[in-house]
Amino acid sequence: MLIIGLIHEGKIPADNRVALTPAQCKWLTKNFSDILIYVQPSSHRCYADEEYEQAGMKITDDLSGCNLILGIKEVPIDQLLFDKRYLFFSHTKKQQPYNRALMQEMVRKKITLIDYECMAHKDGQRIIGFGFFAGIVGAHNGIMAYGNRTGAFKLNRVFHAKDYRELLHTYFGLKLPPIKIAVTGSGRVAHGILEVMNLMDVQEVEPEEYLQKQFDYPVYVHLKGADLYRHSHSNSYNRDHFHTSPAEYICLFKQYCSQTDIVMNGVYWAPEIPRLFNWEDIQSPDFNISTIADITDDKNGSIPCNLGDATIEDPVYGVDKKTGKKTVPYLTGSVDIMAVGNLPNELPRDASRYFGEQLIKYILNDIRTGGSPIVEAATILKKGELTSNFEYLKAYAALTY
Repeated sequence: MLIIGLIHEGKIPADNRVALTPAQCKWLTKNFSDILIYVQPSSHRCYADEEYEQAGMKITDDLSGCNLILGIKEVPIDQLLFDKRYLFFSHTKKQQPYNRALMQEMVRKKITLIDYECMAHKDGQRIIGFGFFAGIVGAHNGIMAYGNRTGAFKLNRVFHAKDYRELLHTYFGLKLPPIKIAVTGSGRVAHGILEVMNLMDVQEVEPEEYLQKQFDYPVYVHLKGADLYRHSHSNSYNRDHFHTSPAEYICLFKQYCSQTDIVMNGVYWAPEIPRLFNWEDIQSPDFNISTIADITDDKNGSIPCNLGDATIEDPVYGVDKKTGKKTVPYLTGSVDIMAVGNLPNELPRDASRYFGEQLIKYILNDIRTGGSPIVEAATILKKGELTSNFEYLKAYAALTY
């Protein structure tokens, strides 16, 4: 019997997304007689407790009888249950210092941790995530910020719309000026960005055209791995080699800095990967970029002027191009940064529905029937012990007394 518990999100600020919607819970319990689902009550969840009750789910604080507990963000240490199996985004696989105590407590409580972020197909493509809706919201906010800066047009906030369908109606009649937008990345985030580009009638052009021509209508260029990176010696790009040896590559993005108004950044970044540009480029008179939507949102990452998270309520800040210090947005001598870590929370019902579909399609049935290589590869802890894929976390997870 698979007894699933849906937690109320305890991390502060509270996340309003869910792993399974009421309709998805109803479908699971209707189609699988060996699945039960309990839902902790929550006042901030995007689906109300009453919607889960109407779908036939039991609302209870007590998840002690569950053998699979689903969340979104990290579970607060004092809310972890002993010897339970959890699925959530733990943000521990990169040895994030701020979550070391969480990892240690999970070891102490003999928890089995399966991390959504580690679930991937054989080619490395992630299976579970909110990237598509992060791309949609981030692209909208980036265009909105440019409109606020220039006064050329006005966009309302995403969360003012009830859902994605209603958001689409806000684009009717929107006419953008002849701007040039650089979109980076090839994953779900990039797909979400491209969705908004198409909805706003921004035309795609090839890199050569983008660099050499001016247009009297808005255009974007989509830059993937082979467009962004070259091996420093062979002058070639191999995706697999790049992911294993990124420090051997150089970034080609600098040539776009003088031709770009807005950057929509959806590229994966790790410390060994070259940044898109550096501070010297920002200070150059040829640096034309005024608005950056850093949707993958790595502080001091691929976008060096990302000085850290903004908030959904106030998503844009400025960075002085000479001093590198944070300013209010939309100043003449600054570049505007839209960097928010929980963008899908602006469209939580749509994002949760999409997330739950992937979870049901690729993961839950495997767990119900005993596991799979995908689930095994995403299991960081098994009853408090690091699995073989994550032994590199030994010092990070070591208990201190």
